Amino acid sequence: MNISFDIAIVGSGFGGSLLAMIARHLGHSVLLLERGLHPRFAIGESSTPLANLLLEELARRYELPGLLPLTKWGTWQKQYPKIGCGLKRGFTFYHHTLGVPWTERPDRGNQLMVAASPHDSIADTHWYRPDFDHLLVREAQARGVDYVDRVALQKPKISSSGITLAGQRAGEALTWHARFLIDATGPRGFLHQALALPEKSFPHLPDTQALFTHFTGVERMENICASDQTPPYPADDAALHHVFEGGWIWVLRFNNGITSAGVAATSGRANELHLEQGVAGWNRLLERLPIVREQFAHAKTQIPFIHAPRLSFRSAAVVGSGWALLPSAAGFVDPLLSTGFPLTLLGVARLAEIMERDWETDRFETALETYAEQTLQEVDTAEEMVAALYANMNDFKVFRALSLLYFAAASFTETALRLGRPELAGDSFLMGDHPLFGPQSRDCLRRALAPLTPLEKERLIAKVYETIAPVDVAGLGDLARRNWFPVEASDLLKSAPKLGATEMEIDELLVRCGFHSRHTPLRREKR
Repeated sequence: MNISFDIAIVGSGFGGSLLAMIARHLGHSVLLLERGLHPRFAIGESSTPLANLLLEELARRYELPGLLPLTKWGTWQKQYPKIGCGLKRGFTFYHHTLGVPWTERPDRGNQLMVAASPHDSIADTHWYRPDFDHLLVREAQARGVDYVDRVALQKPKISSSGITLAGQRAGEALTWHARFLIDATGPRGFLHQALALPEKSFPHLPDTQALFTHFTGVERMENICASDQTPPYPADDAALHHVFEGGWIWVLRFNNGITSAGVAATSGRANELHLEQGVAGWNRLLERLPIVREQFAHAKTQIPFIHAPRLSFRSAAVVGSGWALLPSAAGFVDPLLSTGFPLTLLGVARLAEIMERDWETDRFETALETYAEQTLQEVDTAEEMVAALYANMNDFKVFRALSLLYFAAASFTETALRLGRPELAGDSFLMGDHPLFGPQSRDCLRRALAPLTPLEKERLIAKVYETIAPVDVAGLGDLARRNWFPVEASDLLKSAPKLGATEMEIDELLVRCGFHSRHTPLRREKR
């Protein structure tokens, strides 16, 4: 193996391996280092339409055809049937009052379903990370990336010529030199510890903890509380959220019989439940959520519970002399709304562009500083959204309205990108830099952080609907849908003017994206 490389990447999760492949495609020599051994457990498993679109764009731009099938459920099942995957048709929320059995209300006021696809074939996915990450590592190796696992690294030595990495593998001392180092090891990872990088707390999000594992035998909610009406998609074929005051539970199903599940909660709620006790803390929580207890009545853990005593993280530094952090190593907010994947992929895309455009130029350092600013701004945008939701987990009417800010921004951004009009959504995650939606959305979220009177809550909800109206391409403002939002062609067709498009262009977009099938004929409203 070589001992000198253009780029070294520490951490072979999907972000590190993907960036390694791209750097190799651009002609760089690349070293990919891993502390563990694949396949291995990793948390963070639920993709989104924007994440899949970003992965698709990276695969096309940097000639990675083997990754394209991974951007949709249907193509994944055809191309990689043995790689664990979950069907994600959208986001499902059930709101609970602790200690009270959940029952469906006529107005569906204690639930929310937001579809992200009209049928399974083009649906999003949950990534079974032991399989998914291992696949990407093998792809990176096949493309000429030098990969070394089971490495215990020492503190790197930084000089004007680059970075020297030293470590041990199976008792053997190893040393490498790289001109540039990228940390893809996640929150409080390699460089954070090795360089004692400062950490900056989030200003709005409460301290949170998490407890999670993988299960088998988790019952489907539709078998426990079947509705007398047909929902936009089966409730369990989604990122399923059980929300209660002070926290929430996620349930993500894979096609290999495994279900990823866990709880994220404020430290106050977590300490009350003693989540640090693992299975005892989990059972204590389920005792207060009768319908969730029924869902997990026959579930069996596949690995011991993992307790995260400090869930959120924000580094005060993202780049330095000869190094950069991926967004996943620079900050983590919460699994709520699955923001981690798109933030990581945006970071991969930006670092890839810097390598492609600015490597060995006097623009390189400036480009990295811009990357750092964008990364922290977007982490802060996600934090504001999640903090506002945590602050209103006791009032689902407000929580539900605030979540529409996310869904409106995400669906508008995806549509604008697929139309080839990215400027409509701006350059920032969740349209944070959009001249109208950005400041109005932030105003709503900041209002939501303060205690509100009933009248103030109603005004806030009205303000949310006013804010999303110019960018709502998914019918999210339609109150008649009673919190169930399918994907409808008619919504996009009606929204053509918001996107500066014609109905013909929307038709062509729907065909390109695989929207139309025998299951989903084009539905136009009568005029």
